[in-house]
Amino acid sequence: MTILVTGGAGYIGSHTCVALLDAGYDIVVVDSFSNSFPKSLERAKQITGKEFPVHRTDLLNDTALYEVFRGNKIDAVIHFAGLKAVGESVSDPLRYYENNIVGTLNLLANMQNFGVKQMVFSSSATVYGMQNSMPVKEDTPLFPTSPYGRTKMMLEMIISDMVTANPDWGVASLRYFNPIGAHRSGRIGENPNGIPNNLLPFISQVAVGRRPYLTVNGDDYPTPDGTCIRDYIHVMDLAEGHVHALRYLETAKGIETVNLGTGRGYSVLEVLHAFEKASGVNIPYQIGPRRPGDIPISYADVSKAHTLLGWSAKRDLAEMCMDTWRWQANNPHGYDK
Repeated sequence: MTILVTGGAGYIGSHTCVALLDAGYDIVVVDSFSNSFPKSLERAKQITGKEFPVHRTDLLNDTALYEVFRGNKIDAVIHFAGLKAVGESVSDPLRYYENNIVGTLNLLANMQNFGVKQMVFSSSATVYGMQNSMPVKEDTPLFPTSPYGRTKMMLEMIISDMVTANPDWGVASLRYFNPIGAHRSGRIGENPNGIPNNLLPFISQVAVGRRPYLTVNGDDYPTPDGTCIRDYIHVMDLAEGHVHALRYLETAKGIETVNLGTGRGYSVLEVLHAFEKASGVNIPYQIGPRRPGDIPISYADVSKAHTLLGWSAKRDLAEMCMDTWRWQANNPHGYDK
């Protein structure tokens, strides 16, 4: 069975490529490398000992995408490709709407033309927006607060309409919470462009001396230590969730939306101290102001993932931090050197 992986060179995409190859799937990767690195795929090949074709193209290039489908016998799609920085989406919304929505429309049209009827869609917990009731369930009303989150919500609606019009399609829309960690080999991991937007890459860059300290955004939230609590999930658990979703779609039709998280939350300071323990490095930090839009607590109800997909997260916070540190220590400048 051959899986087309769009955005396969990205953080989650590259780890999922490894999980797919380890599970016995063949893959074809499409990536524009606008915010990812070809080296991640070279290392995925080294980790698994398996080769696979890589097409450097943007999903907005419908002609090139058509040629990918025409030149490969594709059985299913895992769709990661898209712009993903929340702050950037606020300052440049049109770019996000064009890239994420038009690119996906091109992908869906090619799937329909070539008779590909199975998709795992990379959605996000950002579709939930500001919620006061925890844990967050899949039937929670959606209130995304950024253009990025709204593109994910809109795409879920578009894909649902496609499934309604094509009842022989099967789609799993996976809403991720906060992926961290790296492959245990230390060969692939999270490698953000510029200043990291996420907590663990920032902490690990402080640990290797690339940044002087971590700024903790607010310590006056109604949580045990005053810092925000989030549901952090190991990226390899997340990657394996996609394998479970593909297996589910072998017999299922229609569309299902599923949270992928651990079902529990950790505060910013808990993560920081867990990383210090894993790495043996003291992480200097200072308290800064709250970030607009940050809610105190967010974590997932993951019961549907367990019952529907037969999947649950296996790796704890200590392993997430150890694997992050192994990646960063082995690659202090990421894929650049």
